[in-house]
Amino acid sequence: MNYCNQCGAPVEVRIPPGDSLPRHVCQRCATVHYQNPKLVIGCIAEWQGDILLCRRAIEPRYGLWTLPAGFMENGESTTQAALRETLEEACARIEIDDLFTLVNVPYINQVHLFYRGRLLDTDFAAGVESLETVLFSEADIPWQELAFRTVALSLKAYFSDRRAARFAFHEYDLRPPTGY
Repeated sequence: MNYCNQCGAPVEVRIPPGDSLPRHVCQRCATVHYQNPKLVIGCIAEWQGDILLCRRAIEPRYGLWTLPAGFMENGESTTQAALRETLEEACARIEIDDLFTLVNVPYINQVHLFYRGRLLDTDFAAGVESLETVLFSEADIPWQELAFRTVALSLKAYFSDRRAARFAFHEYDLRPPTGY
């Protein structure tokens, strides 16, 4: 950040009074510009034991598989974000169950939340950000072609809990991949 979005003056990085971390602070109006982690919200949408995955039509990770998910928008709840992202990426209508995984990804300033959910019907299709959408059984999940580690962690926990016939909440902290 170079300029204040309130008055247009240059900003400087410094610790504001009463704070403990460096922030972008406007040199003219003293507005403190906080930069906080972004929330990525999605859903593990099931239909008769199979899970809905989307093949990405955008970067990062173009062509790889993921759960329907994306950045939360201002003015919506996390549940609303999961419903919207599933509709946008897979043209799928779902019913949300419980929050299932929370994955902290501090090295890229993100937190990923995945809900459990159920498809209301099989009338789904690739949205603008997807090349295709497919229902996969556990045995057919393309594990080596998953776009994100957060998705792999969430799916592994999901299938483990499903086999145990009891779903719990899971929280993970991801470290940067080797060579990051």
